[in-house]
Amino acid sequence: MEPNFLDRAELLQIFTAESEENLRDMEVSFVQLESAPQDEETLQAIFRAAHTIKGNAAGLGFPALAKFAHGVEDVLDGLRTGAMVLTTPLATILLQTVDALRQLVAAAVKGADELLPEHLELLEDLMVEAGGGQNSGESESKKERRGGQGRRHADHSGGTRAQTLRVEIEKLDRMLNLTGEIAVARERLAGLLEETHHAKQLEDILEAHRAADRLFMDLQEEVMKIRMVPLGPTFRQFVRTVRDVATAQGKLAYVELAGEDVDVDMNVIEHLRDPLTHIVRNAVDHGIEEPERRRELGKDQRGRLSLQAWHEGGSIVIKVQDDGAGLERSKVIERARAMGYTADFDKLNDHELFRLILEPGFSTASEVTEFSGRGVGMDVVRRNVEALRGVISIESRAGVGTTITIRLPLTLAIIRGFAVGVNEETYIMPLDAVIECIELPRDGSEEFASRGVINLRGQALPFVRLRDCFRLGGQPTERENVLVLRYHDQRVGLVVDRLFGENQTVIKPLSRTLGELPGVSGSAILGNGRVALILEVEGLLREALRQSGK
Repeated sequence: MEPNFLDRAELLQIFTAESEENLRDMEVSFVQLESAPQDEETLQAIFRAAHTIKGNAAGLGFPALAKFAHGVEDVLDGLRTGAMVLTTPLATILLQTVDALRQLVAAAVKGADELLPEHLELLEDLMVEAGGGQNSGESESKKERRGGQGRRHADHSGGTRAQTLRVEIEKLDRMLNLTGEIAVARERLAGLLEETHHAKQLEDILEAHRAADRLFMDLQEEVMKIRMVPLGPTFRQFVRTVRDVATAQGKLAYVELAGEDVDVDMNVIEHLRDPLTHIVRNAVDHGIEEPERRRELGKDQRGRLSLQAWHEGGSIVIKVQDDGAGLERSKVIERARAMGYTADFDKLNDHELFRLILEPGFSTASEVTEFSGRGVGMDVVRRNVEALRGVISIESRAGVGTTITIRLPLTLAIIRGFAVGVNEETYIMPLDAVIECIELPRDGSEEFASRGVINLRGQALPFVRLRDCFRLGGQPTERENVLVLRYHDQRVGLVVDRLFGENQTVIKPLSRTLGELPGVSGSAILGNGRVALILEVEGLLREALRQSGK
């Protein structure tokens, strides 16, 4: 009995998801096998993945895809039996077949199951290379061109939401929106109950509200868990990226992964892939030295790139570390002066100085390569991380290596916030950024400067007024308060009129007509129905303190 349309559509969706999973595993395994050709377990796993793709393709009526997978399977069988030897050129072509299979699967599912000339040429090259011969019919430039295409596919491949969750995202988003509306109604109800003074019935009403509140929190937690996916598949993509960039430059490098089981909101992962790609490519291109140079320095000729992730409070921390050349203060200062920066660089610590590489157009590379050097990559990293309400920091030692640390919220949907007031407006600061709150000491002057410095238990604390950051006008209240905030490895004060305290905030995106507002990451609907802006510490303080940096 033929499956009906819906059954086939569901089968194709499962086939796409399983194929991408197998191809991703093959990609990582090929890189591992290249450094350990005798690893029979890895080779068997690759063979099984290719065999599964071939079998599923044949079963669904995709003969062209099955033919291509069969050709790859033949070579893998030769490697498995010892009739063939895995060399670096052969590994490169096998990785290109993974890219081709990814294309063929997508095309077949859309109804275009056919092998194009480039696919047939790739199969031919695979057979020739596997046999230890040379393909004299193909020019070197043609090989390089196809190799470059393979690298691009490696950088932008990866599981999509449907492939990871097997759940319709629209349903999840609707559930999340519903919990957000419930949250608004819950806060409003709590406010009304607190204003009620009929004491006898009030306690019973409050208890019923608390019970409903607990149920709501459980529902919200379950919805958020559904949206959480492990970082492992994203991390493993960079094994291929590092291998391809290093091979193209005549370098040797490997990747160490830690924290693959760390879960994070799927939206965070979608926005995190590009920044990590820039960081990883830069690390190999500018950081890792060539093998001869590393031997001269007493280093392992294979450069090491480490990707780590862990949970810390309500945040996720991702660290990318290499053991390459590191950053040189003199080169960074030289480039900064050439770009017109006039700061007193001798007074800047390494952390403050190296943050300049995140500025637009800033690059210390001596030449532009296929991979980096145009001064745009790290600027993209900074903007994308800030768009996720994250913070990025850089540590580096010349000759030892560079470490880039990204701290992000676990979810983009809900945050624990701290509400403050200026004039008649309410603003919400992410609670993770708030260290403490103090009253602003008065110095007897009637002038209210937009910025200044106060003494916080013997330490200087620079501060800015939120009303001046947003040009709100008006006069400060007689009693002002200071939010002491984390700003990288420093502390900065933000002066506000009133403190409203901690709350749980459902984030609503700003309208596209507003564009990007410096220092604002979103909005929230308060219990009284009014809208509050959610502040983004990095952008807010950078804008407020920009005058002192350039």
